[in-house]
Amino acid sequence: MSMNDSDLLKDAQDKYIVPGLERGLLLLCEFSRRNRTLTAPELARRLALPRSTIFRLLTTLETMGFVTRSGNEYRLGMSVLRLGFEYLASLELTELGQPLLARLCDRLNYPSNLVVRDGRSIVYVAKVSPPSVFSSAVNVGTRLPAHATVLGRILLEDLSLAELRELYPEEHLEQFSPCTPKTVMELFDLVQADRQRGFVSSEGFFESTISTVAAPVRDETSRIVAALGVTIPTAQIAHVNFNELLLQVRRSADELSRLLNYNSAAAHDGQHRVTALMRD
Repeated sequence: MSMNDSDLLKDAQDKYIVPGLERGLLLLCEFSRRNRTLTAPELARRLALPRSTIFRLLTTLETMGFVTRSGNEYRLGMSVLRLGFEYLASLELTELGQPLLARLCDRLNYPSNLVVRDGRSIVYVAKVSPPSVFSSAVNVGTRLPAHATVLGRILLEDLSLAELRELYPEEHLEQFSPCTPKTVMELFDLVQADRQRGFVSSEGFFESTISTVAAPVRDETSRIVAALGVTIPTAQIAHVNFNELLLQVRRSADELSRLLNYNSAAAHDGQHRVTALMRD
């Protein structure tokens, strides 16, 4: 498609965008784990919109339960949570993966997780934890940086160097720990080594107290659609039967891939050809 064709397509799409709805959705996106509550003036400043417009948007969203108000501060409402759970319930991936996570957790006695990628972030869509004194701040819906996490590295494996540069155009990647790749090239080399290995295992890659072992989940197109893994307190790593743990994680990921109609034999035939193109 030529540049002119792309411009024409964008112009055509813009004609069907509803400005009021777009503003309302952008307003909801301003709330986050770091910004649990926001005032109308703060939202007006963030979105560069008149306060009167923000007030009308907030009133509409409050009426529908998407935000709640306490004094001058607003926070996300239960309607957002309901939509989130309905989305998760609609995912075939979650429905098929939840029993496998439960079985994996039962066998290993460590939290098991299933994550997908949303742009530069990973999102936890399913999690099963055993009764334990070991607790994690990660829950279903938690978002973490893809480039700085073990599970995220798996979800970046299918990207070529050009696609990775498009996703991360900055010269230096944001650092979250001493293990975080500093450049796109460093990240690319890391995920390609992961790809060849078929799994990722790292101690304290994102958090120093947490270690992760994970494997990719593929669908019928051979594309990586999720990462499945277990988290272990780093202090317990020395006492873990790593080979058995890795075997169970890979088996669970492979079983979920089969349930998603992934054909490993057919995919293996084209793997070497694809790998040769990754640096193009």
